[in-house]
Amino acid sequence: MRFTPKGMAAIAAAALLTVGLAACSSASANSDDATADASGATFAVDENTLVFGVVPDSVDTETNYQPLMDYIAQETGKTVEYHESTDYAALIEAAVAGKIDVASFSGFTYVTAKNNGAAITPVSSIITAEGQEPGYYSQAIVPADSDITDLAGFEGKKVCFVDPSSTSGYLFPSYNLLEEGIDPETDVTPVFAGKHDVSVTKVGEGVECEAGFAEDSEVAKSDKVTVIAETMVPGAPIVVSDTLPEELTAQLTDILGEVSIDDIIAAGIESADSDGFRSVFFATSPVDDAYYDTIRDICEKTNAEQCQG
Repeated sequence: MRFTPKGMAAIAAAALLTVGLAACSSASANSDDATADASGATFAVDENTLVFGVVPDSVDTETNYQPLMDYIAQETGKTVEYHESTDYAALIEAAVAGKIDVASFSGFTYVTAKNNGAAITPVSSIITAEGQEPGYYSQAIVPADSDITDLAGFEGKKVCFVDPSSTSGYLFPSYNLLEEGIDPETDVTPVFAGKHDVSVTKVGEGVECEAGFAEDSEVAKSDKVTVIAETMVPGAPIVVSDTLPEELTAQLTDILGEVSIDDIIAAGIESADSDGFRSVFFATSPVDDAYYDTIRDICEKTNAEQCQG
């Protein structure tokens, strides 16, 4: 069955406009702003620097990624610059314009960036526990004292989403609401929180949002919300720019493709030996482009315009 309600036809229109403009200008952006080395390969800044891009998931995003960035810097001999985009669309735009060298995307932002011409390749996804497979849960949440017990109860409510380009905070929730016969734009009042932790907070307060969605790692930190449904989504990819020198691309693929927290600590990265980093990182597990076909399938089923590129 193909879902094509008018609300999904215009999914994330504002983000799409930003991405579309970026796609149109990507060739000039790459040639004007990126720095090429002697072989013709290009860097976001220069050959001594790697720009590490992330989506703004929570207030702790930079702290969570610092040990991994320190590890990349040590292994490559490059300076690693942290680049947190203002929103998901901005990270897509940066990827299309060649402004990042390595990045941690959500699955949906990766697919959208590829659809709009970003020269990036996924190499791995972070897992947080031994024996775990890549992937995490998109959870539907309500205030702890709410009488809502299922997704059908979201109809007519103020619902917190994360961002129009968020995999677990919008794409999967929208699909699941459609499965219940609820249009995520017209049958609820959507509120975009911007970050997963903010979505959890707003739902817990029960004022701006009477229900909502967020990824499981942020939901687990709060006792103010109750999970009433969840869906497993593909693990967020770590990607490497295709424009980097072949030798550096191979090195980054090797060091990021399958590395554990013990490997990082053994390499001398003392910041990795902390409870904070252990709570968000156990190892990376290799993934490839085909791993994200599930997201492409949902894009097709929802007829989400942003997916089309």
